[in-house]
Amino acid sequence: MNIPTQYQITKPFDQKTYLINGELKTWTGKTTEVYSTISSTDNYQPTLLGTIPYMEKETAIEALTSACEAYGKGQGSWPTMKVEGRIACMEKFVGLMKTKREEVVKYLMWEIGKSLPDSQKEFDRTVEYIYDTIEEYKDLDRDSAKFSKEAGVYAHIRRGPLGVVLCLGPYNYPLNETFALLIPALLMGNTTIFKPAKHGVLLLSPLLEAFQKSFPKGVVNIVYGRGRQVATPIMQTGRIDVLALIGNSKSAIALQDEHPNKNRLRLVLGLEAKNPAIILPDADLDLTINECLAGSLSFNGQRCTALKLIYVHKDIQEEFNKRFAEKVDSLKFGNPWDDGVKLTPLPEPGKSAYIQELIDDAIAKGAKIINKKGGETTDNYIFPAVLYPVNNSMRVYDEEQFGPVVPIISFTDIQEPLDHMADSSYGQQVSLFGKSVTSLAPLIDTLVNLVCRVNLNSSCQRGPDVFPFTGRKDSAVSTLSVNDALRSFSIRTFVASKDNLYNNKILEELLRSRKSNFISTDYIL
Repeated sequence: MNIPTQYQITKPFDQKTYLINGELKTWTGKTTEVYSTISSTDNYQPTLLGTIPYMEKETAIEALTSACEAYGKGQGSWPTMKVEGRIACMEKFVGLMKTKREEVVKYLMWEIGKSLPDSQKEFDRTVEYIYDTIEEYKDLDRDSAKFSKEAGVYAHIRRGPLGVVLCLGPYNYPLNETFALLIPALLMGNTTIFKPAKHGVLLLSPLLEAFQKSFPKGVVNIVYGRGRQVATPIMQTGRIDVLALIGNSKSAIALQDEHPNKNRLRLVLGLEAKNPAIILPDADLDLTINECLAGSLSFNGQRCTALKLIYVHKDIQEEFNKRFAEKVDSLKFGNPWDDGVKLTPLPEPGKSAYIQELIDDAIAKGAKIINKKGGETTDNYIFPAVLYPVNNSMRVYDEEQFGPVVPIISFTDIQEPLDHMADSSYGQQVSLFGKSVTSLAPLIDTLVNLVCRVNLNSSCQRGPDVFPFTGRKDSAVSTLSVNDALRSFSIRTFVASKDNLYNNKILEELLRSRKSNFISTDYIL
């Protein structure tokens, strides 16, 4: 097995520390082994990457207590800190984070099988996201650095924290999407408990010290273990104010159900999707095929924004199928560090078997694999199968496959895909391919009411991060973007004062003395 020296796992890494109450504590209890499905030997066997703590209720409650004490019922140093102070802490963190790039990228490849360029991109994009969020926070604060007057009342309106946040990230973007929750939650003055995903956990180990050095004690608490062992008892206390989760709706519902005061629980959720592509008869096939290829199979289709169903008009279906299938078969499979690799090992040991179930079900109900390599299986991969014709009796029609299988449906009446989208449990995005304005205009007007982003002649995606990222129905709650996430993790709050000489003198003294961190008209550059 030819693995470049800088990416070799010379010995397993035992994650023995965890962060609670500002201390990097040493774990002495049970541990869980972390394996990669990537083999480091000629005869295939999973690679032992290391171990992580196996935590249970006692440690989970310790972390919760730490976060609650740091919030201090709104009186803690972090929620009452000046904006400049919280920004300074975040800038210190991202500065330390940048020194760990090589270590994080290495574990991104080994733990979740993400290619080297995509792993580097995820790290760099996350750093950029943090800086963009800091700048957006400054803009938000500048807009609040004033008094408004209405009906004889002065109001100083700002945004305040919500409280204690339980943050749970996904395995497919274990750094970027986790931080898309954690960073805005912290900047807005909330305190946090963060549990890494099952896959993509060791890659966060190099950052523990950066968190510990950058934030006051109790503001960031990092725990390990299974969700039911640590997240469930935390939710059962009713002391969590915000559940921030990117993952599956079933997990989100299960955790909500554990909270005794659901009406008081704020939700920030990025959930599953079944994003379709709709290809009209006048679409540019060269462009469309390339976009559908990237949209359906980037990172093996393990993205909530992936194209998971392709509707092709019958007039161009035959040509599209032939050329698309050939393109899929030309994709290179290999290890993440291999040059030009497009398909990489699947991080979940059972994923190949699940994809095979979907393929078998579709074939039993009339579909065929139309690409030559489709369904070929190795120890840690199943080659993408392009299935046609797919119909609504098949599991792959409704289930979010989150892996390398591409279902194609032929249509003659545009109402067919529109009705399916309207009836679907999901409503995140759609890709629309075509060029006739006469055809596109009414479709766009309908599609924007079914999903939250219509991608014209391009694949579905999250970025740029300044654009809204959300979904309808089971696909999301709240909006994640540089701008919106800060609002999702905060609430408008203000000081009101009747316009009279007595009050005005007090306000003037408050501003002049700078004794209040909330009442301020300072302009942050």
